Amino acid sequence: MGDTVRLIKKYPNRRLYDTRASAYITLCDVKELVLGHEDFQVVDAKTGEDLTRSILLQIILEEESMGVPMFTSDLLSHMIRFYGNAMQGMMGKYLENNIKAFSDMQSKLQDQVRGIYGDNNSISKDLWAQFMNFQGPALQNMMGAYVEQSKKMFQQMQEQVESQTRNMFTGFQFPSQFTAHHVGGGRGDGTSSSGK
Repeated sequence: MGDTVRLIKKYPNRRLYDTRASAYITLCDVKELVLGHEDFQVVDAKTGEDLTRSILLQIILEEESMGVPMFTSDLLSHMIRFYGNAMQGMMGKYLENNIKAFSDMQSKLQDQVRGIYGDNNSISKDLWAQFMNFQGPALQNMMGAYVEQSKKMFQQMQEQVESQTRNMFTGFQFPSQFTAHHVGGGRGDGTSSSGK
């Protein structure tokens, strides 16, 4: 493991030990590492198992339980339904890419503001808030259009698969009874289903 990654050991008593600082730390301290964009890894002190994801999930759970939650119950239900689904990996990548794009946009705006106003953090926050107030609806519309486009693409793909399936089976001869019943709407005995 490289020197750049900060190693944090988790002990059976649930305490976290920062090997770089040679001190016990709390979940709040780990959150500060995340906010500071610091690379770290949390491992089980006994087994060496990587526990980074579970610690990050604990932080999210704490954040969600206080103040204004980011995830609605509806969104969480949708996310749960993706587990075990064929689209699970794709959904994870989709969310990751969108969050990264949003984060990159925020970072670029902050860099531009820093270039104009220096390191005045309050101005940067104010401008970002103003940007979101003005651009929030536009971003939502853009995301809505993106979702709608994705739906259409999926629908077209589904229609294409159905069309290919029909073409595959056009060469097969089906029994006349099946054809009459399903295609002509008859009962297969030469009479119409509405006939007496």
